[in-house]
Amino acid sequence: MNHLAANSQLQTFLAFDFGQKRTGVAVGNRLTRDARPQSTVVAEGDARFVKITKLIADWQPDALVIGVPFHPDGAEHENTLRARRFGRQLQGRFNLPVFEVDERYSTTEALSNGAKDADAGAACIILEQFLRNLP
Repeated sequence: MNHLAANSQLQTFLAFDFGQKRTGVAVGNRLTRDARPQSTVVAEGDARFVKITKLIADWQPDALVIGVPFHPDGAEHENTLRARRFGRQLQGRFNLPVFEVDERYSTTEALSNGAKDADAGAACIILEQFLRNLP
């Protein structure tokens, strides 16, 4: 799950700012290298995946991007493990490549940018960071 492995065949990406109750979503593509917020998924467990299945059917992404949180010093914590587990579940359910992005401060940045939906705004920031680092 490394962005360096994102080959040029992958054009459209769906990104997730994972939370236990709310998961922000954004869509973007390699050509424009920008991201647009989508509706935040407010659900847990299987209900979350029902909504994500619809988003994937609607957008037909080539790959998925997830934000993985860390402590400010880079150390992992409980939510780091939860986000990575979510990434493995996405990969297993949808058989799409999943790439991880360090999402420290993405929600704070989204709020300071005036995002109406902090979770979807954070997903945009995560995806834009990923897209900027593509070759």
